[in-house]
Amino acid sequence: MKYNVAILSILALSLFGGCTGNTPTAETAVPAQFTAFHPSPEKANKIQWLTIEQAAARMEKEPRKIVIDVYTDWCGWCKKMDKETFTDPKVVELVNKHFYAVKLNAEGKDPITLRGQTFKYKDEYRSHELAVALLQGQMSFPTTVYLDEKMNMLAPVPGYLDAKTFSKILSYFGENHHQAMNFQEYEKKN
Repeated sequence: MKYNVAILSILALSLFGGCTGNTPTAETAVPAQFTAFHPSPEKANKIQWLTIEQAAARMEKEPRKIVIDVYTDWCGWCKKMDKETFTDPKVVELVNKHFYAVKLNAEGKDPITLRGQTFKYKDEYRSHELAVALLQGQMSFPTTVYLDEKMNMLAPVPGYLDAKTFSKILSYFGENHHQAMNFQEYEKKN
């Protein structure tokens, strides 16, 4: 499993760049619809974003994997994923079918409580503790984190992902191919 995670991370890093050290700008603010869950009649046309607490609560009734988009307000590649990747019909279908989708602002100030543990923003990290934990200290944006049905880490995948690549990774984890083969084997078959 560690081999799969390493290969997947290396693949994502080698194919796509992420945002690190960019300067925040006003025009890259995250739209309000990504900061909390808003039910919509267009449910099938959009990813149904939740907070991590909402996803954890839903997992108690209906276990699913979780996909977490860890972003910052200033990250241009994060905005590109919002605009192009997360609106792709195949991506929307795969996310809504197999995952609870979460957006996590790595620089968010609000405390988050999961399973009795409270995570807070830390000035010394200039990041939220939960983001640091999920990214294993490798603060690169965007990073997509995959968790299993028990909220155990499957893989953090750093960098911008286009819709085609993101769909392959969503299928790999969402359809449990990761339990039978590594990502290179999966990619060759698909």
